[in-house]
Amino acid sequence: MDANQILDYCLAKKGVTESFPFDNETLVLKVGIKIFLLMSLERQPLSINVKTDPEWSEELREQHPQITGAFHMNKTHWNSVSLDGLRRDLILKMIDQSYDLVFKSLTKKAKEEIENS
Repeated sequence: MDANQILDYCLAKKGVTESFPFDNETLVLKVGIKIFLLMSLERQPLSINVKTDPEWSEELREQHPQITGAFHMNKTHWNSVSLDGLRRDLILKMIDQSYDLVFKSLTKKAKEEIENS
């Protein structure tokens, strides 16, 4: 997958916004006011940071050398994922889980606003 495919996939989800709050190369995708995906647009191969369930994170890291604890983030919950050589369905599953975990952590009011938008 390339950066545009990931961006399109994420922006199709309810309540997602994009920004560059840190620098000009790290694209940040949020649901509501919370980050669920970061993507380095300059790094090759393409890399993303996503939130995953801690148990699944361990499993993913054991099975795929492309998946490691995310730099500058809570490594229990966040993974850095080099997309090179990973199956599309696995990448999408990680993005979906990241979105879902972050969405569930929003306030009831924020969730309702997103669902009704």
